[in-house]
Amino acid sequence: MPQVVLPVLDERDALPWVLERMPRGYDPIVVDNGSTDGSGELAAALGARVVHEPQPGFGAACFAGLSAADADIVCFMDCDASFDPRELSRVVDPVAAGTADLVLGARRAGGRADVVWPLHARLANAALAFELRRRTGVRVSDLGPMRAARREPLLALGIRDRRFGWPLEMVLRASAAGWTLEEVPVSYLAREGQSKVTGTVRGTVRAVRDMAGVLR
Repeated sequence: MPQVVLPVLDERDALPWVLERMPRGYDPIVVDNGSTDGSGELAAALGARVVHEPQPGFGAACFAGLSAADADIVCFMDCDASFDPRELSRVVDPVAAGTADLVLGARRAGGRADVVWPLHARLANAALAFELRRRTGVRVSDLGPMRAARREPLLALGIRDRRFGWPLEMVLRASAAGWTLEEVPVSYLAREGQSKVTGTVRGTVRAVRDMAGVLR
């Protein structure tokens, strides 16, 4: 049974939508990263396993979920209703079949792209993906957070970043370790509430700064 790590910071409004769409056989692990809106309590009431991670940071939440998981295959996905859990099989199936070691979901905006995925965020993502391709030769167009890999090899990569550089460092280390990487399209929807990253220029700049630190 694949486990799905869902980093959460004040996502109470989105949690029911995400959890009710979790496919049969997929076990959600909600990592409450300091929510003040009762997200953790709601997730527990809805039947999800909840892990509390007091260290702030996207990478800290992802690592806490990965450490708490015990399944062979672990997925990661934002819990703001911008991704549909019913598409998780797209990133899991190649890993389960042994044709890929790490599968990334490449976002395809549904609806108005300028609303779903603001221009400043798309440009920053494209620039980072280009730099990643240039340095590693990995054919990737998006550093989106829906992804899947086997738990033990992922832990063995030794990812150190605990902020927004986590997704990029995962790809860099996987490439250096000779992993087979694959990218598949996934839907990207208008999220519930404002994003901590793509919703503001400041948030995007913070994420790019963290990722630039990883590239250095």
